[in-house]
Amino acid sequence: MANETVGKAAKKAGGFLAEFKEFALKGNVMDMAVGVIIGGAFGTIVTALTDSFITPLIQAITGSSEVQVGGEFVINGAHFTYGAFISAVINFLILALILFCLIKAINKAMSIGKKQEEEAAAPPEPTKEELLLTEIRDLLKENAEK
Repeated sequence: MANETVGKAAKKAGGFLAEFKEFALKGNVMDMAVGVIIGGAFGTIVTALTDSFITPLIQAITGSSEVQVGGEFVINGAHFTYGAFISAVINFLILALILFCLIKAINKAMSIGKKQEEEAAAPPEPTKEELLLTEIRDLLKENAEK
């Protein structure tokens, strides 16, 4: 009886592993993994852009020191710094804009590919025999109506 329980558990585990393998190796999951890796790398580039160019620009505009980006305000002794938040928002907006443009370009390319497939899938021209048979049919209809 214990052997039967172990056997059933092994079958379930094998089925689970096979199902997981099928899921993990689907194209969508692999595409998503590539997207996450590229997104992480691109995020690093955008962060470098923000840290190297946008943050100094904010510092120049607000006249703040090197240590603190953007400035601060004090309410009842509590210091609120907003420069890092502004940098993060700008970072997010840059990433969102670039991803929007990228997805728009991909969708455009996909629609061009679909149009080409639809054009390729257009019905073939009728053969000579079909054209002759159509003419004969039309002539027989005309003669039958007279």
